[in-house]
Amino acid sequence: MTGRGVDQVMANPCAPILHEDYVYSALDYVRLAEDAYGPIPRNVGPDYVWGAALEALDRAAPDLRIVNLETSITHASDYMPKGINYRMSPENADCLTAAGIDCCVLANNHVLDWGREGLIDTLSVLDRLKIATTGAGADTSIAAAPATFDLGSKGRVLVFAYAAPTSGTPMNWRAGPKSPGINVLPDISEKSAVAVCRDIARVRGNDDIVIVSLHWGPNWGYDIPDSQRRFARVLVDQGDVSVVHGHSSHHAKAIEVYRDRLILYGCGDFLNDYEGIRGYEAYRDDLAVMYIADVDSVSRNLAGLEMTPLLIRQFQLTHAPEADVAWLRETLDRESQRFGAGVTMAANNRLDLIWRSEAAK
Repeated sequence: MTGRGVDQVMANPCAPILHEDYVYSALDYVRLAEDAYGPIPRNVGPDYVWGAALEALDRAAPDLRIVNLETSITHASDYMPKGINYRMSPENADCLTAAGIDCCVLANNHVLDWGREGLIDTLSVLDRLKIATTGAGADTSIAAAPATFDLGSKGRVLVFAYAAPTSGTPMNWRAGPKSPGINVLPDISEKSAVAVCRDIARVRGNDDIVIVSLHWGPNWGYDIPDSQRRFARVLVDQGDVSVVHGHSSHHAKAIEVYRDRLILYGCGDFLNDYEGIRGYEAYRDDLAVMYIADVDSVSRNLAGLEMTPLLIRQFQLTHAPEADVAWLRETLDRESQRFGAGVTMAANNRLDLIWRSEAAK
């Protein structure tokens, strides 16, 4: 979430006006963070917010860098009266290229915070930056289309994106035959999952690796509803999906490996401006996780999942202290054990996912 307070410390911020019940300026979020952890520099460069993540990304050298972009990129002022409205200045959007982002998932409950004009601006900016998008578009067919990547000898990767009403995404944000919007699911039911599988079947090739990115569920809590688990398993069983990329929760949640396919039920926030906000400290939304999934290009199965814990401080990703990494490992291990997976310590304060492979049974 590179908008609101985070946008304000970059070189070319939007007007800070907000339409929240208690906070009327995005600068107030900067002040809250500074009250908690000290002064934050202003007019920072596009790479500032990524901090230690850039080194970790360079080391991992992933083929694709995919994020759920939970903000509009616009100067539009026609806000949606929904309580919280995120936006980032188009002039600050080069922070995304500074991290080498390849794909922005836009099917979420904030990309239309500043109306259809804000969405059109967002799509235009990302197109100018040559960053692929999925989950939103000028009409129904474009919003539903996957982002497609040709990785040469490793084959193609298709990224589909959907938002569910359970994440707070309004149904009237859905793209129409001739109107811009996002790709919204009617519900998290097996029927809807089968419909997603039909979407996949229409465009996938036999050897394509498929990722389905889902904005679903509430912001807080470790509960995984049975409906989510059934939905994800249908995607694997009938859609041959390799990675289910779930998000919406502000903190990392359980991980499952089903039939050697990765299901991330909630990735947590990678960036936010929540420092100094009180009420949910027990969930540690200041701990971010970078997920590096190794998918075999032949079997399309999960070969490994490495996680790099990071700490958000002064609107920048920093190396997480050992005690915080240990807490995160214990939490993710506890939550993932319910689904037959575990999380162990690896070298250099990183974490590894462990599971019993179907191929080994």
